[in-house]
Amino acid sequence: MKKVLLLLANGFEAVEASVFTDVIGWNKLEGDGTTDLITAGMRENLKCTWNFTVIPEMHISEVNIDEFDALAIPGGFEEAGFYEDAYSEDFLNIIREFDRAGKIIASICVGSLPIGKSGALVGRNATTYNLNGKRQKQLAEFEANIIYDEPIVVDKNIITSYNPSTAFDVAFKLLEMLTSQENCMKVKKLMGF
Repeated sequence: MKKVLLLLANGFEAVEASVFTDVIGWNKLEGDGTTDLITAGMRENLKCTWNFTVIPEMHISEVNIDEFDALAIPGGFEEAGFYEDAYSEDFLNIIREFDRAGKIIASICVGSLPIGKSGALVGRNATTYNLNGKRQKQLAEFEANIIYDEPIVVDKNIITSYNPSTAFDVAFKLLEMLTSQENCMKVKKLMGF
């Protein structure tokens, strides 16, 4: 079984997290059956950007990266406190460990910013929220090579994307990298894509 860790910061966008739970879940039930997903966070209860509350399955301190094959990070809003958790050393250390192990890291929108802050994107191609330039500038300050005109950028083991509209495509790319293109296409078809 290939396990995905969905790492949630307080203030994350629910829609960006839900695509990972749905795509990995659909694969477990209707695809090749080889994937599972576990949620982790730094708090007992996490409040999403728009006040939806989520209880993660495990605390970040309990994460053993050897038990996981991939990491998924949804973005969130500064006004909802996203960067308080996402830029914490515990959060960044999980990212660093996954990257050092060469495991897949998939992010949506500003989920790439903690990856950048962790140092994993130095000299690598990446993207982030693209509609005001502010977040791209921040990612560039972490020494990433910003790709401005591609909605999804894959550089070795790291997937980044430029806004919430890319969410399903990122989740499907993660599934493809974990399983196969054929299996991913099967799941997409079953989900109506």
